Amino acid sequence: MKQIQQALTKFWGYDDFLPLQREAMTSLNAGRDCIVVLPTGGGKSLCYQAPAVATDGMAVVVSPLISLMKDQVDALVQCGVAAMRLDSSMSPEEQKETLDSVRQGDVKLLYLSPERLLTEGMLNLLKQVSLSYFAIDEAHCVSMWGHDFRPEYRQLGRLRQLFPGVTIAAYTATATAQVREDIARQLCLNEPHMLVGSFDRPNLTYKVQPKKNIVAQVRSVLDRHKDESGIIYCIRRRDVNELCIELQSLGYKVAPYHAGMDADKRKENQDRFINEDVDTVVATIAFGMGIDKSNVRYVIHTGMPKSLENYQQESGRAGRDRLEAECHLFYSGGDYGVWKFLMGDMGEGAREIAMDKLNGMYAFCTGAGCRHGAILQYFGQAAEKDNCAACDICLGEVDSIDDALIIAQKILSCVVRLQQQFGSGYTAMVLAGSKDKRILENRHDELSTYALLAEFPKTVIQSWTEQLIGQGFLEKYGEYNQLAITKKGVAVLKGETTPRLLKPAEKKSSRVAKLKTESWDGVDGGLFDELREFRKREARERGVPPFVVFGDATLRNLAKVRPSTPKNIMTVSGIGVKKRQQYGRAVLTIIQKYCEKYHLDMDVGIETVPRQTKPAVEKVSAKDRAFELFAQQKSIREVAAAINRAESTTTQYLLDFIGTEDIDDPSLWVEPAASKKIRQTIRKLGSKQKSLIFKHLSGQVTYPDINITLACLRNGA
Repeated sequence: MKQIQQALTKFWGYDDFLPLQREAMTSLNAGRDCIVVLPTGGGKSLCYQAPAVATDGMAVVVSPLISLMKDQVDALVQCGVAAMRLDSSMSPEEQKETLDSVRQGDVKLLYLSPERLLTEGMLNLLKQVSLSYFAIDEAHCVSMWGHDFRPEYRQLGRLRQLFPGVTIAAYTATATAQVREDIARQLCLNEPHMLVGSFDRPNLTYKVQPKKNIVAQVRSVLDRHKDESGIIYCIRRRDVNELCIELQSLGYKVAPYHAGMDADKRKENQDRFINEDVDTVVATIAFGMGIDKSNVRYVIHTGMPKSLENYQQESGRAGRDRLEAECHLFYSGGDYGVWKFLMGDMGEGAREIAMDKLNGMYAFCTGAGCRHGAILQYFGQAAEKDNCAACDICLGEVDSIDDALIIAQKILSCVVRLQQQFGSGYTAMVLAGSKDKRILENRHDELSTYALLAEFPKTVIQSWTEQLIGQGFLEKYGEYNQLAITKKGVAVLKGETTPRLLKPAEKKSSRVAKLKTESWDGVDGGLFDELREFRKREARERGVPPFVVFGDATLRNLAKVRPSTPKNIMTVSGIGVKKRQQYGRAVLTIIQKYCEKYHLDMDVGIETVPRQTKPAVEKVSAKDRAFELFAQQKSIREVAAAINRAESTTTQYLLDFIGTEDIDDPSLWVEPAASKKIRQTIRKLGSKQKSLIFKHLSGQVTYPDINITLACLRNGA
């Protein structure tokens, strides 16, 4: 665990563990199967990435989408971690280089899809190399009870039989107890350690409103988040296209994404969003699972999702950097009908499960309690406090109406007078005193409940009706979502219980989510913007997403601390050795010029004791002993004999040693002539692909020579 802590600091620039990370890493370190459930933004990926760097052998990460694998590998490489992927989007030459690197023991983390992993060729290759563990990411895909079941994930249970001695760990952000049990069963895990974090995302502010003028409602969010990244979800493709065209005509930088588009165009729009060439993607739920973008500041749902699991997953794409973000949900009773219709083709058992989930989602939308508390309750957890200070209810943006019992009795009475044969929209029109043709033809204008609530707009009456449905006083049935009174509703008619009905607060609340004010405290906004532009330029040059260069949290810390030296820049969370080498000088120059221009102090709050960035050498393991001997300038052969390890394993220890100690001269372990040939070949080919270098030199140098030289070149960059 000490080596893992050191790797966390060196490669990722973090000094502390997030909740349950230490326990999750300890399980892997002990070779114990585990299931880890952490919310999006809770550092789930780091639970299997950091131990891989500090453990002998190679970890295999199973991931469902190419885009997700690519983003994670890009981010790891930027941190200096030996990570690679193998997928169908890569050229034959790139795939060969990856396979060669795996055979040579140069890879610490290999990302594969389940389909690729279970091919005969890949399984045979993995049997020939040293494996540390299998990490199954997005593990809810294993379970038919999960919200995104994928049949190909079911086959991963074969790994236990094929690799009986290798640890298997499963990771997901969303899994009920039933799903967790199914994951353990399907993957054949051995008495797995269950680590379940809180499902709460305190940095997200949830706001739920009935859908009225959806374009105006969406614009009100976009206007508060100018030049920031966000996602807008629609239920249907048609809604995506129409809303996107409308927003583009109004000057917003948005792009569409749904399964009906050409695949190349979808990928282009996704890349534009990731690279911050557009601010917002308007999409169906087909978008987002493969997005590792950390700085999404808002997620808008223009319709109700089909389950709270889906809502947790989709809204959770906001604020992955643990900074504040907003989640807006605009719903209507019609959304319930759309999902109910789409579920019509399911088998009886599956449809029953889906309808239970849909009803739970509807109850969340129409509920009158804390939004964070409602999500936690759904997943079997309890809120730590009554007021979350991060949802529309707790922020005072909605009020309870004083005469809720009387209004509820009027609505329920109207449902009874209508013989429980009509939906919420029609019922609201009767109560509002509408002269609609259907009402007059049905002679419902003669009912005693006609115009009983005429002083209120129809939309408000329908909202109250939907709230009564969500709280279980009414229920929907039939093809047209007719209303029927429940036993709870009868109790309201008798005056035995009183529902809570909400309306928008008459006086706009001035309260702001606490985290939003705290996260910007002391941050210079102008410097943050300049650093953001620098990040975008660097990302374009290197062909990676901006958030891979630096996350928003790191930029805010830089704009707050304003470090003046390479040593002090390392005190900023999120900056490890590799990123200091790549970007430190340029960032320090930007900060210094800005502070001189505006007469700002630098090194604000810097600790006097520098952060430990290099591991102390202790005689604990073969690797530690190898580090000690390499520091004494011993050869690979001498070290291998002293620690009783193969030369291939010892070479990997040397590569780790070179990275840890920032060594840029390979001459102690590679003949100068061989190193010179490798450098000349790199310049000639314009490439650092190992297989190409080896082929060009026709066996004049060895793969270890190439690996060691490249490792030193990286440190000298």
